[in-house]
Amino acid sequence: MSTSYKVRYASSPDAVKSYDTKSLRSEFLVDNLMKPDEIVLVYSHYDRYIAGSAVPISKALQLEPIDPLKAKQFLERRELGAINVGGAGTVTVDGKTYELDYKDALYIAMGTKDVVFESKDNSEPAKFYLNSAPAHQSFTTKKVTKDEANKIELGSLETSNHRIVNQMLVSGIVDTCQLQMGMTELKSGSIWNTMPAHVHDRRMEVYFYFEVPKEQSVCHFMGQTDETRHIWIQNEQAVISPPWSIHSGAGTSNYTFIWGMAGENLDYGDMDICPINELK
Repeated sequence: MSTSYKVRYASSPDAVKSYDTKSLRSEFLVDNLMKPDEIVLVYSHYDRYIAGSAVPISKALQLEPIDPLKAKQFLERRELGAINVGGAGTVTVDGKTYELDYKDALYIAMGTKDVVFESKDNSEPAKFYLNSAPAHQSFTTKKVTKDEANKIELGSLETSNHRIVNQMLVSGIVDTCQLQMGMTELKSGSIWNTMPAHVHDRRMEVYFYFEVPKEQSVCHFMGQTDETRHIWIQNEQAVISPPWSIHSGAGTSNYTFIWGMAGENLDYGDMDICPINELK
């Protein structure tokens, strides 16, 4: 079997106030991704969200159901998003093959029976970052390239947060039940993402950081707006963000991150923004 998984349980904001560094990292940091020839998954009890990775090198990797799903197929009652952050690869969905280059995304619909990940060149393997959420309706599997994304330019170099938000698996581009995914690229000289910070109480989110230069790092901020905490993140690691938590970061260099979310609605703008000078 080429699949491993862990389960993460939900934590209340009052409990998190007392967490030390080790406890914070144990509950919210996903630091075991991108293992060669393995599918790695983390099943979160926040909206039953799954974040993970598939890195096929010497063999193709088939998406298999894990025990918490109690299902015959992984996507029996779920939808899946995959974004390639490595070399060129393919995803075969019920016999149809989709080619994914660097930063291409693929939405895979509920009811899909077989999903197989492969690399085109084993010396430069594909690295598929995966997000999945429960679904109630089957839509259409669809590939979205970065060029096809809805692009939003935000921030400025003067405030160290000049960035491009690439909305990829979102309403208006792909029909989904609740899963949304996209990619934010920081411009050279900028370090802050998602600033001003915000909370969306009806959705949870996961951030996956990559293109973090060697020997650099990102400090991810979480917690309630008046009780913030931080977790240091390395390249190709992710962090789970509860609905009650802010999610923002600052790096020692510019970087890129993939955001994925699920919850009660598909309204991207459904958020409560916290003024910067009111964060504590």
